[in-house]
Amino acid sequence: QVQLVESGGGLVQAGGSLRLSCVVSGNIYSIGAMGWYRHPPGKPRELVADILSGGKTNYADSVKGRFTVSRDNAKNTVYLQMNNMQPADTAIYYCNAQEVVSTTGWLGEYWGQGTQVTVSS
Repeated sequence: QVQLVESGGGLVQAGGSLRLSCVVSGNIYSIGAMGWYRHPPGKPRELVADILSGGKTNYADSVKGRFTVSRDNAKNTVYLQMNNMQPADTAIYYCNAQEVVSTTGWLGEYWGQGTQVTVSS
C-alpha cells in the first residue's frame, strides 16, 4: 500500500546539478527517517544522505559540501539537491523511508524503484 516514487534523474555533465524528489504515498502510519542510497555499477549499494523527521541530516563523506538532503513533512516528500556532480556520482539512486510509531517503534521500511543518474566527463 505504501509507495515511494523518485523523479529528477537523468544525464548531466560534470560540474552540473540535479534535484531528486521522492514522494511517499499510501497507508503509512508515520514517516521517520528518510534517505537516499545509490548503487554505482559494479559497486555495492551505499548511503548517500538521510534526514530524520526533525530535520537532522547525515551525509556520506564523498558528497559532503556538494549534496543537500531536505524534506517537506506536509508533502511526505524528501529531496536531494546534487551540485558539482562528478562521474563517480553515476548510479541508480533509491529513496528510502522508515515507518515508525516513535523513535524506537519500527513498523516497516520502504524503497522506491530507483532513478538513473549519469554524469559525463
